[in-house]
Amino acid sequence: MSKKIGLIHTSATLIPVFQELINKHFEGQDIKVFNIVDDSLVKNIIERGLLTTEISKRVLDYVSSANDSGADFILVTCSSIGRAVEMAASYSKVPVLRVDQPMTDVAIQMGTKIGVVATLASTLEPTSDLVSRRAAIAGKEIELTSRLCEGAFDALMSGNPELHDKLVATVLKELSKEVDVILLAQASMARVVGQLSEEDKKVPILASPEIAVQYMANSI
Repeated sequence: MSKKIGLIHTSATLIPVFQELINKHFEGQDIKVFNIVDDSLVKNIIERGLLTTEISKRVLDYVSSANDSGADFILVTCSSIGRAVEMAASYSKVPVLRVDQPMTDVAIQMGTKIGVVATLASTLEPTSDLVSRRAAIAGKEIELTSRLCEGAFDALMSGNPELHDKLVATVLKELSKEVDVILLAQASMARVVGQLSEEDKKVPILASPEIAVQYMANSI
């Protein structure tokens, strides 16, 4: 039986990333995918300094639209709007997943000292908050360390990915000496892990996209 997956993004660059992962984890299955993209959501959060009621309402509208489009499962691929995703899920007729939740649950199982790294403050806070709340639900006490890669996001947006990767790598190397596991709060940071030596990767470094798609494949 055919299943339809609705993906909601705040960056069009993530469409091929998630399509490739879905092809991998749903191989041989009759899966149809559609994408909803609005890159103004994160831009508005950065401008306003927080996830406002108005932005949350737009996320709710996109989830509603995905429902109306016949989705059997909805995945929202941006961590910055995570709280709004959780709210929208309570109104949805089908499962709605915020992309960083499965990654967070895996990390909580792996250790007690958990590090979260982001290049945007607007993403660092929501993911750190999620880790704390999911740990409480799991009944596990954790020690959370959050690190912002200063200047990395601006470097990426100004067309200097090499500097972005260097800044992120530096933080990952330093934080790996202090924690049991590291979470990448943004999918755009995942490629940096592949640039690190085995010696630099002293602890597991988790990225949300593949873990979320694996979770979805086990849920549909």
